[in-house]
Amino acid sequence: MQIILLEKVANVGNLGDVVKVKDGFARNFLIPQGKAKRATPENVKLLEEKRADLERAAAEKLAAAEAAAAKLEGLTIQITQKAGVDGRLFGSVGNVDIVEALKAHGIAIERSAVRLPSGPLKHVGDHPITVQLHTDVLAHITVGVLGDTVQG
Repeated sequence: MQIILLEKVANVGNLGDVVKVKDGFARNFLIPQGKAKRATPENVKLLEEKRADLERAAAEKLAAAEAAAAKLEGLTIQITQKAGVDGRLFGSVGNVDIVEALKAHGIAIERSAVRLPSGPLKHVGDHPITVQLHTDVLAHITVGVLGDTVQG
């Protein structure tokens, strides 16, 4: 399906690009989320008229993401979980736990922005984490997992 991108989409294209994507990706993700429209002649004309507004909105989103990344960069947060004597957690620390800990610091981010490439954290210690606030903006934080040992 031919679509026009209304904002930058990772691994697809930039604002205003006319690209061909799989039908399901366009129908189920890009179009419902307002990231794209079908590439009809009317929509191409409409995009040309609104291009300046869309570019301004995209620049504002990027600036907001960069400001949030400046706050986040290098931040260390502590999360306490129950752990055994060997340092392994009984549960795990996932995206939700990290978002809640950041919210306690006064920083609100989406759960989907937290990148855990090797899955949830299952060991006590410091773990470097990447937070993707925008397609072009990454912030690096450290999550310190503290073990609350349980005597058995």
